[in-house]
Amino acid sequence: MNGLYALKPWFARRLTLLRRWLIRSGVSPNAVTIAGILCAGAAGASFAVLPAPWAVVPVVVFLTARLACANLDGSIARETGKQTRLGSLLNEIGDRAADLLVILGFLPHTSPSLVLGALLASSAPSWISIAGAAAGVRRINGGPMGKTERCLVVAVAAASGWYTPAAVVMVVGSGVTAGVRLFQVVALCNRRDGEGGHVGESGRAGEDRDHDPLSGRL
Repeated sequence: MNGLYALKPWFARRLTLLRRWLIRSGVSPNAVTIAGILCAGAAGASFAVLPAPWAVVPVVVFLTARLACANLDGSIARETGKQTRLGSLLNEIGDRAADLLVILGFLPHTSPSLVLGALLASSAPSWISIAGAAAGVRRINGGPMGKTERCLVVAVAAASGWYTPAAVVMVVGSGVTAGVRLFQVVALCNRRDGEGGHVGESGRAGEDRDHDPLSGRL
């Protein structure tokens, strides 16, 4: 169930000219990652300060830029041969920080407990995907409430003022996504074990042939 994640190749093609320009200009993948965090912060601030529907234009612009940066940092790293473990770490931290900054924009509009629930729930699918990658199976991405869907929910709230329903949708959708990803990760782990996957001295199963330790950069 990939959700809007299935549009990633289409979106990447729309960014081709920008990606080539950034590469020619010598912009590093890490700089693009940091730019994505800043765009997420700007989206969250616009969402928090501006009333609906006036918030929708800056929120959509900054969220689109945030998603573009999340796509470009990995593609630039691959094309320039600059994939590093430190870059992969920064990418993961940047994605989590960007999500949190956007969701914090709900604070002026709904109860802090619901915002806290949205923060925790939105992080759960990523925790499960990272845990699966650490266990040696391929990284699980997509919806039904992945990064792109969360941005869409925030954009709808910025346009409509339906802040509490949007936060509830984010909590429930993220919980469902965490469950779906957990089911997929468990199935992949069982399949690897059935194929003769072994556990080494570190206690981790042997890595999946398709698992790239730098895949977090993608």
